[in-house]
Amino acid sequence: MANLKARPAAEQGHVHHITPESAGWTYVGFDLHKLPNVGDLARGGGDDREVCIVLISGRAKVTIDGQDFLVGGRMSPFEGPGHSVYAPAGANWRIEALTPLEVAVCSAPGVRGARPPRVIGPGDVEKLTRGTGTNTRYPTNILPETAPADSLLVVEVITPGGHTSSYPPHRHDEDDLPRQSFLEETYYHRFSKPQGFGFQRVYTDDRSLDETMLIEDGDVVMVPRGYHPVAAVAGYDIYYLNVMAGPKRTWKFYNAPEHEWMLKA
Repeated sequence: MANLKARPAAEQGHVHHITPESAGWTYVGFDLHKLPNVGDLARGGGDDREVCIVLISGRAKVTIDGQDFLVGGRMSPFEGPGHSVYAPAGANWRIEALTPLEVAVCSAPGVRGARPPRVIGPGDVEKLTRGTGTNTRYPTNILPETAPADSLLVVEVITPGGHTSSYPPHRHDEDDLPRQSFLEETYYHRFSKPQGFGFQRVYTDDRSLDETMLIEDGDVVMVPRGYHPVAAVAGYDIYYLNVMAGPKRTWKFYNAPEHEWMLKA
């Protein structure tokens, strides 16, 4: 298994490029582009992978097989829900920056031409509150299992400083429905202030995998299996973008039993 944390490869341009091959798994791909100038471009597609293009910040013209979508508006991921564009497998996509732009390209196996491209706007997403007290966090479902797609599940979460998230620890690493689904997962982390930091642990019951990582602005953490809680230190809110995919497109997780008491308290 590859290193579970990826630091940004550069300050701008193609900042992250995580493939199933580089991650040592089967389904999830994640790319991050920072395009600082109006007119800067990113492009791809034409393969057997569906894509969800998530505008982290900025405005863009996204072209899917010749169809143009003008999207974006938020200048920070902490400003509320943004815009995304879904592209089916086989489609060619092109992203042109209309302002300084940070954009994620989430991918997973898909069926060519299974559905048309579409915009997922702020009014199309599901905004949630999970947890209580210092375990409160705020997910936004961009591409949940109730929305049409082949493999992808995409969600972004705001975790206030001093709070925990993806907690109590849970895992989804067994293909054992309806009890649990197998899903690979990436976390792309941003902080409300660039000097912020937090921690993420990825571990299994038998501790054959047990890594605790310092997470800083722009890091990606890969979760091939195991529990994967996140902790934000005081003063620095965390935004993270989750991409999940596996053999069946459903999110069924298993809580660590020794920590599940807090859900019943």
